[in-house]
Amino acid sequence: MTTTLNEAVALAAPEHGLAVVSTVRADATVQASLVNVGLLRHPATGEPVLGFTTYGRVKLANLRARPQLAVTFRQGWQWATVEGRAELAGPDDAPAWLTGADQLRLLLREVFRAAGGTHDDWDEYDRVMAREGRAVVLIAPTRVYSNG
Repeated sequence: MTTTLNEAVALAAPEHGLAVVSTVRADATVQASLVNVGLLRHPATGEPVLGFTTYGRVKLANLRARPQLAVTFRQGWQWATVEGRAELAGPDDAPAWLTGADQLRLLLREVFRAAGGTHDDWDEYDRVMAREGRAVVLIAPTRVYSNG
């Protein structure tokens, strides 16, 4: 059953965008993890994309080699999955539109807010993101479906 991108993301709003992200390992098995995902506009195209931050070596390695992924949102027994391709923006992954560290810093904040996050000390947030080497993962949706 199909659903919209907005409906999919809305399922996880009460839990600050908590969703399961599934990537593909080199041996073609699935690696899944729980992250906070938000809906935002792509910084270069303005198109709606999903976004989350990560510093996980496994997830980043998988996405660099195989950018296909699925994001599953849920609320109770209702679920929706968004499939797409990942675009990485971070200290080790700089797309042409990423003009520097300040743009990455602001994008990390935007993704955090899009997933329902708030922070009392943005300077501290920025320091932690930089220290951890956080990257932004933007997902251009190619398919959205649910059990709805």
